[in-house]
Amino acid sequence: MSDEGDTGDGPAARDARDAVGRAWDQLVATARRTVTDGLVVGTSGNVSVRVGDTVLVTPTGVPYDRLAHDDIVGVGLDGRQVIGSLRPTSELPMHLATYRATGARAVVHTHAPHATAVSTLVPELPLIHYMAAALGGPVRVAPYAAYGTPELAENVLRALTDRTACLLRNHGTLAYGASLDQAYDRTAQLEWMCRVWLLSSSIPGLTPALLSPEQLQETAERLRGYGQESPEAAEAAAEGMESEA
Repeated sequence: MSDEGDTGDGPAARDARDAVGRAWDQLVATARRTVTDGLVVGTSGNVSVRVGDTVLVTPTGVPYDRLAHDDIVGVGLDGRQVIGSLRPTSELPMHLATYRATGARAVVHTHAPHATAVSTLVPELPLIHYMAAALGGPVRVAPYAAYGTPELAENVLRALTDRTACLLRNHGTLAYGASLDQAYDRTAQLEWMCRVWLLSSSIPGLTPALLSPEQLQETAERLRGYGQESPEAAEAAAEGMESEA
């Protein structure tokens, strides 16, 4: 592992390296979880986490089960590689655009099968479940563009307006959060909602009941303070809903 930005070996520098190392290990664990949970196949998808002004990101074309502690890859917000020798994911523009435009501290991109299927059918995931409120509202589908391009990054940012997750047409999902755990949980929630909609839509002669915007707004308000810890994430989701009201 190389540390081009390290200017010394004092306590502060060592603490910074330790923080980066811990974040990388968590990133690798999250990337492996996307495979275990069936959200990606092979080397598809990618994961990143921000530590200060450095973005740690999975390398391109390397199976996650082969990644080790010393395989760390880090770039600045300008895209310049500052840590490691492996090349970053080809989807780096999409990750960096998300960090620049939002308060994201972690980003998870997958090729989740049910979500990808939904992305080919509708411009927005129908309101099949109230947990859409936890993602800021109805989940949009970003128009198709070739992977790794600035055009795809721009499409994703538009779909993420007042949201913390979106679908990518004929491609997959992107979700961000204040931590890798939160970004992953949002990814899993989105895939689950897509699966529920596909299942409910597959019954001949029946049409699934959908929630109204008012019902979703009620959920957004109830999510304020949900759980055992800080309600900031739920409040952000509710504020996103209110901005469109």
